[in-house]
Amino acid sequence: MSTETAPQALPDQSSIAGRRASLALLVILFASFMDLLDVTIVTVAAPDIARDLDAGEAQLQWMVAAYTLALGSGLITGGRLGDAYGRRRVFLASLVCFTVASAACALAPTAGVLIAVRAAQGLAGGFMVPQVFGIVRSSFTPAAMAKAFGAFGAVQGLASVAGPLLGGALVDADLWGLGWRTIFWINIPVAVVAIVLGVRVLPESTAPVRARLDVAGAVLSAAGVVLVLLPLVQGRDWGWPWWGWAVLVVGVLLLAGFVAYERSVAGRGGQPVLDPALLAIRPFTAGLAASVLFFGALASFFLVLSIYLQAGTGRSAWDTGLVILPYAIGSILTSGAGVALATKAGRALIVTGSLTLAASQALLWLLVRDDASPGYWPLAAAMFLGGLGLGLGAPILINVVLTGVPGRHAGAAGGVLSTVNQVGGAIGVAALGTVFFNALVPAAGPATGAGDTAAAYGHALVQVMPWQVGAYLLAAIAMLALPRTAATHQP
Repeated sequence: MSTETAPQALPDQSSIAGRRASLALLVILFASFMDLLDVTIVTVAAPDIARDLDAGEAQLQWMVAAYTLALGSGLITGGRLGDAYGRRRVFLASLVCFTVASAACALAPTAGVLIAVRAAQGLAGGFMVPQVFGIVRSSFTPAAMAKAFGAFGAVQGLASVAGPLLGGALVDADLWGLGWRTIFWINIPVAVVAIVLGVRVLPESTAPVRARLDVAGAVLSAAGVVLVLLPLVQGRDWGWPWWGWAVLVVGVLLLAGFVAYERSVAGRGGQPVLDPALLAIRPFTAGLAASVLFFGALASFFLVLSIYLQAGTGRSAWDTGLVILPYAIGSILTSGAGVALATKAGRALIVTGSLTLAASQALLWLLVRDDASPGYWPLAAAMFLGGLGLGLGAPILINVVLTGVPGRHAGAAGGVLSTVNQVGGAIGVAALGTVFFNALVPAAGPATGAGDTAAAYGHALVQVMPWQVGAYLLAAIAMLALPRTAATHQP
């Protein structure tokens, strides 16, 4: 999920309203829906993709992690590109690239190609998403702006429901014999409509002062994270050699070099990707830790759950989507209340949300430990409980963190936190996905029967759940260092 703060409209741009504002809003909501949908829709289709492309476990992890990592890597740079060269221009160019990448995903002949074009798709999404907020802030009247952000929140909820259900329905329907490939083809007509409308109705806007792009900082940070993730995901296939750990060390050193480089950029008066001054703000560093743990546990959960439900218990992709549906419903039910109460009890809400997610994972651990293939309603209860926690915590986490950040740093901090949400998801998929697949291999053994298969996948899921619970508990502890209430910024 991509989030960003929304300050008041920029004074240097003209405002639009009426029918043109409505059509412009429709265009950016189309794009936002596709971006949010593609974060989750692949997880339900993952087992079918693996069978069709003969993909290994590590490749399945990369199919999810490559998208979220590339998306996160592009958010800050994409925002500055739009500020400098025109938000409409960058939005439309990114949407075209996203469309081409979606078609390439649908046509991918191998798992390796799919991973590569998923990364390209994520990067295009990372450049596109910041323009949504920039266009609304700079060109909409105050009344239209309120409508736009309200609609964006509704689209987030709709995408969370539509992702698992639409993915399951498309895979099971096997339209024209295309199977899982339809989850990417569906982007094309939506994107074409958005592009045609966007050319006609989207306003152009730029920032009054053009900022220099910190390309070196963006490359250093992305390279460091990739080198940290690479041995975590591939280590099992490599046999955990010494040089794999050396790659991890190099990645850590690159990240340390990234921080040092950012200090030098800030010292020269530039605009770094990560302003080092932010790291001295205790609520912000606590918020970074909480975000990595919270969103890392969340992203990895749906991948391993989908594999367990389909490969382990024999459910179809549609049935898997139905199991996940109560999670989305619970999230929608509490997210509205969470946003409404954020300015009075923001910290209490996000801590409660994280603890509720931990309780949900503990309940799922008990269910699968006692029965390798539990029925729908016990699973739905655990999912619904988790959704209630997600709705309390996720929508307002960034705004609670930003309350403790001085106003002059709020914009930069919001961009960094949005990026960390995505990077945390990629880290979670790498780390907890590896725990799942490592546990699966020895548990599977010579199993051939359906009961043995369910037991093997159930055993692997049970090994992941304590790590999930621990991540949410640690996130709740980190959240205790945040301000008591949320800022008045809209998400």
